[in-house]
Amino acid sequence: MRIPPRITRLGGSAALLSLLLASGPVTAQAATPATTTSTTAYSATAFRAAAVGSICYSALPSQAHDTLDLIEQGGPFPYEQDGTVFQNREGLLPDQSTGYYHEYTVITPGSDDRGARRIVTGERNEEDYYTADHYASFDLVDHDC
Repeated sequence: MRIPPRITRLGGSAALLSLLLASGPVTAQAATPATTTSTTAYSATAFRAAAVGSICYSALPSQAHDTLDLIEQGGPFPYEQDGTVFQNREGLLPDQSTGYYHEYTVITPGSDDRGARRIVTGERNEEDYYTADHYASFDLVDHDC
């Protein structure tokens, strides 16, 4: 298992700014249904940026805190899949090269399997995304609140 490198420590605001800059331009109208006759073109980047929300570290479930602590410690992780490359097939996270993102299980009490909750990390320090719905949506974790 490969633990992703963490680049220099950025504050939550700087990390969010860098995420937005890396995602490209976002217009005020982030989504237009494909069936409209609007002449305005919206890039996939605009849709992606709109798909990633944010969540305060303090608002995460306690099990997500446990997962983030394990990531910082380098494990051991409860599931063999933890630390594997996340492919971003859904295209909701900013485009990066293969191997940039890694996924980790957030244990769901009462679940007989891994459940739907995950932390997906990017290579930058504190670039952690939380999903409670198995990659249907992501929130960038703000470690400063």
